[in-house]
Amino acid sequence: MKLHDITLPDNPLFLAPMEDVTDSPFRQICRSKGADIVYTEFISSEAIIRDSDIAQHKMSFEEIERPFGIQIFGGREEAMEGATKVAKLNNPDLIDINFGCPVYKIVKKGAGAGCLKDLGMMERMAGTVVDAAGDLPVTVKTRLGWDDSTIRIGEVGLMLQKLGVKALTVHARTRCQKYKGDARWEYLKQLKNTPGLEIPIIGNGDVDSPQQAKKMFEETGVDGIMIGRGAIGNPWIFEQTKHYLETGELLPDPTIEERLALCAEQLRLSVAHHGERYGVIIMKKHYGQYLKGIRNGKKLRGAIMQEKEMQPVLELLLNFKEEELYAVA
Repeated sequence: MKLHDITLPDNPLFLAPMEDVTDSPFRQICRSKGADIVYTEFISSEAIIRDSDIAQHKMSFEEIERPFGIQIFGGREEAMEGATKVAKLNNPDLIDINFGCPVYKIVKKGAGAGCLKDLGMMERMAGTVVDAAGDLPVTVKTRLGWDDSTIRIGEVGLMLQKLGVKALTVHARTRCQKYKGDARWEYLKQLKNTPGLEIPIIGNGDVDSPQQAKKMFEETGVDGIMIGRGAIGNPWIFEQTKHYLETGELLPDPTIEERLALCAEQLRLSVAHHGERYGVIIMKKHYGQYLKGIRNGKKLRGAIMQEKEMQPVLELLLNFKEEELYAVA
């Protein structure tokens, strides 16, 4: 697969942008486990043009994360233009526009999935970003439509392609569905079969295992797959999926020791990137999934959640034994 000047392997796998999840430490972990492209969590264009410290921190990354994209959102063309120019100065490999976030406080400003109610605004916004990005490729992530009556994803794909957008990721739900119900992959297939549509289509929604990834590729014909919630606490999903697609065989699940060791490594990276206080806090979103299914894992998580410094958490993680209740007493 070719994304502008970025050459990707067949059946590439992307890490989805997720608020308060896909920070630099998690992106580094996922790249090391086989994700082909990673993205920042979505960043407000208004915060970027105000030179917010938080926005600048979200855009920071390590070279090992490449290919790496900065995802922006907003409801004003002027802000999106300015944010694109600022983001470009950070030297990412691409800019991604979020036209899919379903959260009310975002859509009420016409941002995120709010653009699905006004395709004219989406067209103007995307065109503005493409022009401001210059030779830097721009991609888009969106949903099928605002609701069932507004599903015009083929039309959207052709419009974005004409503007110069280099790839389109579609979460196969409407905004009104949010994250409920099944993702509707049949629309991904229809999109891929849209006459005249040539840009890569990346499917998103309900891929939480290698088997589901294979099924999406086979049923829809998408060029790539974006994995979101299925990667939280389970970054192995990328290497497991690649192996399954290539061989038809499932790799064994990581051992408990491997899970705890990788969780500890992400914690170290988190503290190095965010500082100790926030680095420890932000990791709390990940422990539940890393420890899922481990006997006495809930007790371990309960003990970890009370700690405010890295070293005690590392000791709990690396000294934990399933059968030793006193380890988390």
